[in-house]
Order: sequence, then C-alpha cells, then structure tokens
Amino acid sequence: MIADRDREDEEKGSERRGVGRTRVLRNAKIIVPRRSPVIHCTVQNITSGGACLKLANTFGVPDSFELTFELGRTRRPCRVVWRTNELLGVAFENEDGAAAKN
Repeated sequence: MIADRDREDEEKGSERRGVGRTRVLRNAKIIVPRRSPVIHCTVQNITSGGACLKLANTFGVPDSFELTFELGRTRRPCRVVWRTNELLGVAFENEDGAAAKN
C-alpha cells in the first residue's frame, strides 16, 4: 500500500513531495470538535505542510481536526488528504482554513 510505496521511494531516492519528510515517531492526539474524546496516534513523519499519522483505526476520524503533540505545546489545524485503515495523511492548515505553504 502507501507504506510500501513510500519505502520504495526511499530506496530509489525519489520523492514526490516538494519538501522532504522527517521521520519522527512521536505520540500525538487528535482533537475533534464537540467535546469528543481525543484520539491517540503516532506521527510517523512530518513536513512543514503536513504529516502522516498512524492510528489503531481511522474509521470515524473526521476530515478536519486539530493535532496536538509535544505535550500540548504545539496544536495544528489539519485536513485529511488521504487515509487507509491505519494511516492518515494530513495537510496543516492556517487558522483561516487555507493549506499551510511549504
């Protein structure tokens, strides 16, 4: 799937993104509106424009939410760009809902 494709890209030294990813493996929380419980996840890799998140299951995760990591010191609005059963690709957005520039 996507992880296999990413691994192949890394082996070949190719990258489809304009900005390189940084592998981080950092615990994070997805905060959804309307006082729902937080969803725990792991940030697999990150760029200035988005991240890949690993969850137990992506079913029911809304298309937009806030991501918090670094013990709550960082909080970023996100929009889901792609998803699998366990992974979410998100774009970071500005406060006005526009995608963050790379």
